[in-house]
This record gives sequence, structure tokens and C-alpha cells, in this order.
Amino acid sequence: MSKRIIILGVAVIAAGAAGYLAMNMVSQPPAEQQQTETRPAIELDQVLVANENLSTGEVLDGQLRWQEWPVASLSPDFITKSIRPDAISELQGSVVRATVAQGEPIRPIKLLGPDQSFMSSILPSGKRAVATQIAADTSAGGFILPDDYVDVIMTSRPPSRGGGYITETILENIRVLAIDQTIREDEQGRLVQVGQTATLELTPKQAEIITVAQQMADRLTLALRSVRDVDAKAGSDGADHLLNGGSGGGAITVIRSGQRSEVNAQ
Repeated sequence: MSKRIIILGVAVIAAGAAGYLAMNMVSQPPAEQQQTETRPAIELDQVLVANENLSTGEVLDGQLRWQEWPVASLSPDFITKSIRPDAISELQGSVVRATVAQGEPIRPIKLLGPDQSFMSSILPSGKRAVATQIAADTSAGGFILPDDYVDVIMTSRPPSRGGGYITETILENIRVLAIDQTIREDEQGRLVQVGQTATLELTPKQAEIITVAQQMADRLTLALRSVRDVDAKAGSDGADHLLNGGSGGGAITVIRSGQRSEVNAQ
């Protein structure tokens, strides 16, 4: 009887040991999973990005936000919250120097401080910015925008021509730096864009030519050029004869009594 009790006790102990080992083997995978879950995450920082598309010349006023960004992918010229935590308020009132897409990180090189001149910063070396008066009917119906290229046409009616109109293209392939456009309602109740002043990128001599033309002309017209017909390096300084008291070459078109004729500018 005692032997049976001893054998039964040994069997119970063996069964308990086997169960204990089995439990340890079953619980081992969750331990490995727990170890995987506790691995370090990707290090992140917050980068200042545009909350919407920003156009050239736009003033910053709430269009920026912070966005998480992997530290390993940071560019040195990104604005990060760890370095400039107050960047959003610091950049308030800054002017966008170059177009920024929605979600694009903000770079200081694309911004101008509130006390910096926008026009002088985008003007290439050796060029001048000159403003000229225009109207909707003399600016391609209001469709001329900054960075478009135009020809400047002068229309005048000198007494020596017997009342006939003279037209002449005085400047060609000129870049438009800025144009002030407002929205107004026309006679049919439609909303149209109307510009009153265009700022052109000119050489010093071209600036003199258009200044003289503004005094001589009855009207200056901007003719929009096709994007396929733009060459920023092409063209001369323009109608040089305007700076020489009207002497010099250059063919002009005379319209008298509905008849067109080509004559030399004298």
C-alpha cells in the first residue's frame, strides 16, 4: 500500500513538472513579441510647413503649421521646432519671395522679412523696375500677370503727321515684375480683373526709353507674348531714337484715314 502511495506521489510530481515546462514553452512567444514592441521608434522632430499654397508676394498671416518629420531626413535649411519654437510668430508679416506648395517645408531663403524690400530682392543685377500706367483695354484684357513677357507699343498723334496715328513697338520681350489688379463689375454685371499699373523689368537704357515714351505717347499698350515666343536674352535696348530727339532709324506704322503705311522714324 505504501509503495502505491509513493508511486502515485512521484507520478503527481512528474505531471506537475511537465505542466510547468509546458506553460513556460507556450508563454515564450508573447515574451518575444513584447520585446519587439519595445524597440526604439523613429526619432522625429517638427518642421515648419505651408498650410496652403503660397504665391510670390503673399504676406504670411497664419498659413504655417508644424508637421512631424524624421530627423534622419531633415535638411539643414528646414525650420524645426526644436531650434526655433516660436518661428510661426517670428515669421508673421514676412513676404513670400518664391512660390511654396502646400505641405512644403519653409526655407528662410524663400521669405523676406517685414522690413525688407520685395521688389529689389527679385530684381536681377543690372536691371531696373519701372512702373507704367495701363488700363484693361491696353493690357491684353487683364490677362497679363507677373512673370509674363510683353512688348510695349507706343501710340501717338504728332502734329507733323497731319492728325494721323503713329504706332511703334518701342520695347520687346519685357518681363512683367508686378501688376496691380482689382476686381470690378462691368456694364453687363460680370466681374473682371482690371490693372492700373504694371512694373516692368528693364535695362537702364530701356528705363530711359519708356520714360520718354510716357511723355510723348497718347497711349502705351502691353502686348502679351506667347510662352513659346519668350527668350529672356533676346532683343535690343529698344527704340533708341526716342532718346535722340526723334532722329534715328526704325520703321513705324502710320494710320491715316483708315489707310496703313510704313515710314521711317525721323
